[in-house]
Amino acid sequence: MRFPSQKDYELLVYALPQTYDGIASSSLRLFSTSRRTAVLRGVVRFHNGLELRVRETLDFAAGRISDYSYTVFKGQERVRWYDPQPHPGVAELASTYPHHYHTPPNIKRNRKPAPGISFQSPNLPILISDCISLGNTAEC
Repeated sequence: MRFPSQKDYELLVYALPQTYDGIASSSLRLFSTSRRTAVLRGVVRFHNGLELRVRETLDFAAGRISDYSYTVFKGQERVRWYDPQPHPGVAELASTYPHHYHTPPNIKRNRKPAPGISFQSPNLPILISDCISLGNTAEC
């Protein structure tokens, strides 16, 4: 699958609240940084009380996400964050290397593979599904 054009990515981002019933609101905004690059920033709030804070650096010429940071909060408590920081020595993360997420207990050191998260395709659908599911579990 090809990475979407900037116009298609904008359509994806701005249609999220209409696409997913679990979303209460979204302040996500795509800002062009050059003719073929952009930054996505903002917050998606869910009916289940979770908040997803998003930062992506996008390179539409290369057809990829260059960098990202996704953090999930419940109130003021950080309950999960996703990042691409490589941890080559952690065998359990190899299946989604370098993509993974941190979760309690010991959130800084408790890392899990992040299936579906990548640099080659939009991550927002996976993240939104995760947040909707996570809000319905005992983890929150």
